[in-house]
Amino acid sequence: MLDDENDHASPAADASDDAFTLPALLDGFRVLDFTRVLSGPFATAMLADIGADVIKIEPPHGDDYRAVGPMLNGESALFTVMNRNKKSLVLDLKRPAAIELVHELAAKCDVVVENFRPGVAERLGIGYAALAAANPRLVYVSISGFGQNGPYAQRPAYDIILQAMSGLMEATGSPDGPPTVVGESVSDIVTGMFASWAVLAALLQRERTGRGQYVDVAMFDSTLSFVTTSVARLLFTGKPPRRVGNRHPLSAPFGIYRASDGHFALAVLNLRLFQQLATVMDRQELADDPRNASDETRSSNEAELRREIEAWAAQKPVAAVVAALEAAGIPAAPIWNVEQALASPQAVSREILRAFDDPRLPGLRLPTQPVRFGGAADNQTQRAPRLGEHTDALLADLLGFAEGRIGELRAAGAFGEA
Repeated sequence: MLDDENDHASPAADASDDAFTLPALLDGFRVLDFTRVLSGPFATAMLADIGADVIKIEPPHGDDYRAVGPMLNGESALFTVMNRNKKSLVLDLKRPAAIELVHELAAKCDVVVENFRPGVAERLGIGYAALAAANPRLVYVSISGFGQNGPYAQRPAYDIILQAMSGLMEATGSPDGPPTVVGESVSDIVTGMFASWAVLAALLQRERTGRGQYVDVAMFDSTLSFVTTSVARLLFTGKPPRRVGNRHPLSAPFGIYRASDGHFALAVLNLRLFQQLATVMDRQELADDPRNASDETRSSNEAELRREIEAWAAQKPVAAVVAALEAAGIPAAPIWNVEQALASPQAVSREILRAFDDPRLPGLRLPTQPVRFGGAADNQTQRAPRLGEHTDALLADLLGFAEGRIGELRAAGAFGEA
C-alpha cells in the first residue's frame, strides 16, 4: 500500500529521456476484490486495465461466472472478459482463519470492493468498520442492488429487475407493444462504471486528507442516473416518457428507417440538416412545408416524414442510402451487429480488442477499458486467472508466510476443504 505523497509523485518535468517509461495510472495501488458475476467484476476489471493490482477473493467453488456459458476449452467467456488482469486467491469465508487473512490483506491494500447482500460483509467480520480499524486509509466500496439502506435494501437484484424498476424498460419498445429489455446488461455495466469512478474519486480525496472512506453504490441509483433524458423530460413536463419505437421521442426524422435490403439509422436534429435531407431526396416541398419548420413540429409530423423517407429509400440498398446521406453531411449509418462493429476499420484502429496470451485460449483477444491516456502506460493485457492460482504466492509475497504456515492454513480449511 502507498502511504506517503512521494509514492504518487509525478514524473520529473525533465523526464522526457528516451529511457523513461511512463507508469500505469494505478501502478502501486492494490485492490481486494470480493465481487462476483458482473457489476463488481466489471468495475475492478476497469481498475486492473489501468494498472491496479487486483486480488480477486473467490470461494472454494469459484465465482459463479466460471460456470456460465458460452464456454471454450472449459473456460467461460463471461468470466474471462470480466476478470482479465486479476489474481485469484481462494478463501472460505466461513472459516475464522480465512477472516483473519482478509484482515491482514486489507491492511496492505488501498481499496476493497464487495457486492454481498447488505449486512453480509458485517456478519462475516469483513465490513468497513472491521477492516478500516487497522487501515484508516482504506477505500471500501459496497455494490448492491438497492443500496445499504431504504425499504428495498434487502431485495435480490438482477439486471432485468433494475431495468424494470428504473423506467428504462417502460421507455423501450414499440408504442403498441410490451415494455422491452435492452439487449445488454446495462444496469450491471453502468453500475460497474460508477463504482470504478467512485474508487478513483475516493482515492483522490484520500491523497488530500490522508483518510479513506466508505462508498455505497446501488444498481437502482446508478440506472436511474443513466436514464438522464427520461428524468429530465419528467422533471420539466410532469409526464413520464412512453415508448415510441425506433425513433427519437422528441426529434424527427431521427430513428431507424427501411431501405430495400435492410435498415439504416438517420439523425436529423436541426432545420439545416432537414433542408439538406429534402435536397438529397429531391423533395424541396418538404423543406417548405410549415409542419417541418421546427424540430417540435417535425416530431408531431413524424409518421408522414417516415413514409416519405422510406418511399425514397425503398429502391436503394442501405449502402447507397448511407453514402448519399453522408455525402450531404447528414448523420446516417448502417445497422451493424457486434461482430461487424468489432471488425470495422475504426474498431481495429482504436484497438478495442487487445491480444491476451492465454495457453488455454490460443489467439485470445479481449476488450479493455476504452479511454486513451497520453501520459500513462498502455492498458494491461494479462489473462483471467485460474481458480486460486495465486493463493500461495500472494500470501508469501504480501504477508511473508512461509510454506509451512500456508500448509497449516490449508489443513485448517482456510482455502476450502483440505
